[in-house]
Amino acid sequence: MTQDTITRYVIAGGGTAGWMAAAALARFAQPGTSITLVESDAIGTVGVGEATIPQIHLFNGALGLDEAEFVRETKGSFKLGIEFDGWRREGESYMHAFGNIGRGVGLLPFQHYWLRAAKLGIAKPLIRYSLNELAARTMRMQRGRRTPQSPEMPYAYHFDAGLYAAYLRRFSEARGVVRKEGMIAQVEQHGDTGTIAALSLEGGERIEGDFFIDCTGFRGLLIEQALGAGFDDWTQYLPCDRAMAVPCANGGDFTPYTRSSARKAGWQWRIPLQHRIGNGMVYSSAHLSDDEAAETLLSNLDGEPLGDPRPIRFTTGKRRRHWQGNCLALGLAAGFMEPLESTSIHLIQSAISRFLSVLPAGRPDPAIVDWFNDQADFEWTRIRDFLVLHYTANEREGEPFWDTVRHMELPDTLEAKLENWRASGFIHREHEELFTEVGWFQVFVGQGVEARGYNPIADTLAEEELRQLLDGTEFALIEEVKQMPRHLDFVQQFIKAPPQQEVPA
Repeated sequence: MTQDTITRYVIAGGGTAGWMAAAALARFAQPGTSITLVESDAIGTVGVGEATIPQIHLFNGALGLDEAEFVRETKGSFKLGIEFDGWRREGESYMHAFGNIGRGVGLLPFQHYWLRAAKLGIAKPLIRYSLNELAARTMRMQRGRRTPQSPEMPYAYHFDAGLYAAYLRRFSEARGVVRKEGMIAQVEQHGDTGTIAALSLEGGERIEGDFFIDCTGFRGLLIEQALGAGFDDWTQYLPCDRAMAVPCANGGDFTPYTRSSARKAGWQWRIPLQHRIGNGMVYSSAHLSDDEAAETLLSNLDGEPLGDPRPIRFTTGKRRRHWQGNCLALGLAAGFMEPLESTSIHLIQSAISRFLSVLPAGRPDPAIVDWFNDQADFEWTRIRDFLVLHYTANEREGEPFWDTVRHMELPDTLEAKLENWRASGFIHREHEELFTEVGWFQVFVGQGVEARGYNPIADTLAEEELRQLLDGTEFALIEEVKQMPRHLDFVQQFIKAPPQQEVPA
């Protein structure tokens, strides 16, 4: 890598991570920068996640993608939240919906008023105070509408990850990104610094670069095999180590939400797209065989399976350093956490955004690289804690897997969150951790983690005023949902919209 300037980026691997990186560099790198992506059609992509969170708007918007075209090209649908079925106990479900829950008063958030109302016996389930969940449960959707009486309804997408990668490939190649077909045979390193000098392909071609982005999946061909960045194993907190995916024909409800259903030794996802439904299982091989997992998955589909499920082995955790020398790891090369809260694509996006914010012109400053890795470590560990909460706060007694995760030792950071909530209903969002107080609130309540108290400021409202706050919020949200079109109708209308034209509210 040159001392003075970076003019050549080389991306090792394609898929969602590779083409997101290529698209971002094509859009924001200095004019004249060379961007080369190496991938092989002989190597498949894992593609277990097709659901996103609302932050995807920031990435697509920064690229200048037309939303209607994006949804059309990726066979997408809209997502208002995630339903967790059976996670607390069999036969019960709750939703982690995007957006606000209720309305706070003054400086005090809504959860304290709801906790007080629950002790008085006048609180209703959280769905009654959530615009997104009310819309999701009634199969409705809207975008862009905001009035003094109703909040804007945040949303994300379900889409075909393979089609998204292909869409971004077209975007990237139109802006000068060069794709090289081939298998990487060797990673060449500078003898004096150990940084990466070039990639040698099986056909003999040699691709030199100044900065390399590793999107080679679990194997981490550059970041781990060549540079030895190290790996933090989180199996003690998230013991599932297998996944399998299979699409099926449309046959069930076209839900504007993802469904996560707890199973005997893991969970099953359901993601509705325009042309099919994405399904998969995440499970612990210590408690469930591959054949049993496949049988469970196939027996819980909405339509005819469109393939055969095959197990994918993984170890939950992350690289100790996501940026090492002149190499940045993205996607599975950076680590893996199961797509329970649809964070896989977001972690790619946030790493790209963080990298662009300190885009090196020449040899990266070690302080900047350390900052980047510290931020990645914080983001990954806090997402890990949120996922662990779903597992440990369960009441599925008598099932070996669920008994194990219910009694496992927890990270100190999660223990602190639980203690604060149980003591007084207090939820602290530390720095810029991904999941908000409202997200933690919904999962605490949904999983049955009880708060013994609440902030006494909530007692300053008279009981009748508290009742009016709850009832007024519920009424306004129900009236808002009544005017929304059905999700299916909304999607069909939306994908017909010409470029940059808004669908009428």
